[in-house]
Parts: sequence; structure tokens; C-alpha cells
Amino acid sequence: MYRPGPALQAIRGSQAAPPPDLITIAHPHLQRLADAVRETTHLMVLEGNAARFLDGVEGPQALRVSYRTGTLLPAHVTSGGKTLLAALPADRLRALYPNGLPGGRADASDDVERLFNELVSVRRTGYAINLQESERGVHAVGACVRDRTGTAVAAVAVAAPSVRCTRASLAELSRPLLASARDIGQSL
Repeated sequence: MYRPGPALQAIRGSQAAPPPDLITIAHPHLQRLADAVRETTHLMVLEGNAARFLDGVEGPQALRVSYRTGTLLPAHVTSGGKTLLAALPADRLRALYPNGLPGGRADASDDVERLFNELVSVRRTGYAINLQESERGVHAVGACVRDRTGTAVAAVAVAAPSVRCTRASLAELSRPLLASARDIGQSL
């Protein structure tokens, strides 16, 4: 969810203080998370059925995933996008995929049902994983950022080279990731 900045507030003539900027608030948390886990971190939002990468911090290791600020990818292939999809009501989620998943096979209904089943697990654990779904050689884990009202506003993800980051490693990375997502939400 994007929020109006000071320029838009001025145009609308509002005297109220502008709402906090998501990127400005989240960036120090992304930096701390990247420093703690030594991997690349991302901040993203949902745009239709896609995930827009708003900010990122590269991990300090020589072999690392670069950040993707500005990139728009199908939400169902990104860990952060999956957590945002999991936060949607069922009717809204189904409306995003009237013809199956983008780039899917001819029998796309199976793909959509597989995604919906995966999102059940995401809701239960609080995080989603991406095992080379968005890019070969990259694994990621993502968590939803909720504002103080509980509304999903963004997602945070940790991405790492698959040669270093196994499926089990992603589960371990979920702990500091979930804490970071919670901290960003409390700062909003």
C-alpha cells in the first residue's frame, strides 16, 4: 500500500501531518536484518497480482543476491508476494487469477489450486519460501508487514544464493525475518 507523501498532501490542502513513508521507516530495519543474517533483504508491496520491490540492502558476502529495487515480478513466485497474497480475503485472491497463474500451463486451474494450498501453509507459519521460483540459484523467505490495525501493507524478504541457503536455512532465517517485519509494522 502506498501512502501519500508531503507533495500530495500539499496539493490536497491537508493540514494534517503526512503519514510516515514506508521506505524511510523500513530501510534501517532492512539494514539491521541484512547485517544480522549476512544476506540481502528486500521490501515489497503488492500491485495487483505482482510484487513491486521498493527497497533493498545487499548482504556483505562476496557471493550474494543483488537487490531489485523497482522490479515488478509475479507475486506467486516471490516469497514476499506470497505472504501478501496469503493476507488477502479468498474472494479477492481468486479475482486476481481469473485465467490461472501468469505464464502458467494450459490447465492453469491446477496451478492456482496449488498456490492456494501453499498459501494455507503461509498463513499457518507466518512466512513463505521461494525455492528458485523467481530466479535460478536464488532462495528466499518472506514475511508480511502489518500496520498497527493489522492490515498487510508490505512484505520483507531475505534472499540468498541457493548454494549457501538450503530449505532448512530458510526456516532458520524466518525467525529474525518475522521479528523485523513485526518491528517495521510497529514503527508505522
